[in-house]
Amino acid sequence: MANQKGGVGKTTTTVNLAAALASHGIRVLVIDLDPQGNASTALGVDHHSGVPSIYEVLLGDRPLDEVIVASTEAPELFCAPATIDLAGAEIELVSLVARENRLHRAIQSMKREVDYVLIDCPPSLGLLTVNALVAARELLIPIQCEYYALEGLGMLLRNVELVQAHLNQDLRLSTILLTMYDSRTRLADQVVHEVKEHFGDRVLGTTIPRNVRLAEAPSYGQSALTYDPTSRGSLSYLAAARELAERGFEPNGADV
Repeated sequence: MANQKGGVGKTTTTVNLAAALASHGIRVLVIDLDPQGNASTALGVDHHSGVPSIYEVLLGDRPLDEVIVASTEAPELFCAPATIDLAGAEIELVSLVARENRLHRAIQSMKREVDYVLIDCPPSLGLLTVNALVAARELLIPIQCEYYALEGLGMLLRNVELVQAHLNQDLRLSTILLTMYDSRTRLADQVVHEVKEHFGDRVLGTTIPRNVRLAEAPSYGQSALTYDPTSRGSLSYLAAARELAERGFEPNGADV
């Protein structure tokens, strides 16, 4: 899940799609690549400094299997947490060999069997996001239904093209998810129309509404599906997960 703009719903999307899939017995691993660790918080996973995390995995100090912990959300939901140490990883990775392939190699070496790996990227286009793009088969971009929604997206797409050309030929932009939709505003409908016109059938038919439960849930260390399973936000993410599955979001342990 990538978009260099902050506040577009990357973490909310990662956590709630993971919870929706896991609620149906599908084994899901969430890799938290954001130093803020918000995905880890929402999944009820400890991520204070000193906790074994994805930081040690990227630097080659631990295998991925050693940092994965079970989430309280569902029996089949797991998380590789992010700690604040990850904030310095971009600088530390610069001098390392095969710095863009660190996450890819860690996932390929993982012994734990899962159906999906979902990677929550930071709001930047640095080495952490590049590692995610090299490791992934599919890219999902959340786009908020607000003014400037498409601003800066061209830069992300250019980076995706560079990764495809030089580092990961299997990567494809498969999915656009519209978030923070407010049916009361004309602007939201204009954004939906513009995004669908630009990206065509890669845009999911399900849109995620503005919903207070989506914002409240992480403060309780829960996904929205656990916090309030009947809320509009929860039902929308359940529908989005179902739509992804119907589109052929094929589980093979390395999809995003």
